[in-house]
Amino acid sequence: MTEIEPLLRKFQKELSSGTVSLALLAVMAAAREPLYGYQVAKQLEAIGEGVLSGKQSALYPVLRNLGAAGLLDSHVEPSMAGPPRRYYRITPQGREVLQAWTAAWRETRDSVDAVLAPVPPASTDKGSNP
Repeated sequence: MTEIEPLLRKFQKELSSGTVSLALLAVMAAAREPLYGYQVAKQLEAIGEGVLSGKQSALYPVLRNLGAAGLLDSHVEPSMAGPPRRYYRITPQGREVLQAWTAAWRETRDSVDAVLAPVPPASTDKGSNP
């Protein structure tokens, strides 16, 4: 393990904390019907490679938090294939928040991209000093 790896993992964890909520709301907004947690995880894996980084268990607290904030509605249904399943659907407030978060994400992404873009080297023309 190099010295950089722990720093990279920490950075990725901090970076993903808000993006998982954004990606989850986007998946829920695109869904035609309520989804249960495993279905949401599979959608995130299929569409947003790496958003969950193989940690499906991290999804459930986010679903609960979004529900507690009024951004998702949920209900429990019995399942023929195991324990009852909790299904989630985005609320009208969740759609509004998704629009605001998407705009904030794009602004942040564009700002960071601008900072990270290669900057041309400073001119070494010494004859142009005022």
